[in-house]
Amino acid sequence: MILLTCPCCGPRNVSEFAYGGSLADRPDPADATPREWRDYLYLRDNTRGWVTERWYHRAGCRQFFVVERDTVTDETRDPPAVVDLMPAEPPTAEPPASEGAP
Repeated sequence: MILLTCPCCGPRNVSEFAYGGSLADRPDPADATPREWRDYLYLRDNTRGWVTERWYHRAGCRQFFVVERDTVTDETRDPPAVVDLMPAEPPTAEPPASEGAP
């Protein structure tokens, strides 16, 4: 059984999570060639050893976080970090000022 430590919920079985892929630098859309996009989207290294991956806790807090995992032993290290993809509070819009109000 593989255990992942969610920064919000603690250690959980990997079946509660969705794999988000290994972290890779996204090419600049303005400057990237089709080959760079293809490599980014479809080609992955099958690294033996420690990799940095993104996971999503779908059966828990529904947060994305980053884990360093050994692909040989499935051991994880370092406390995971929550990836803030969305703000905790939606931005509040100021109501428009009424014209002619005192």
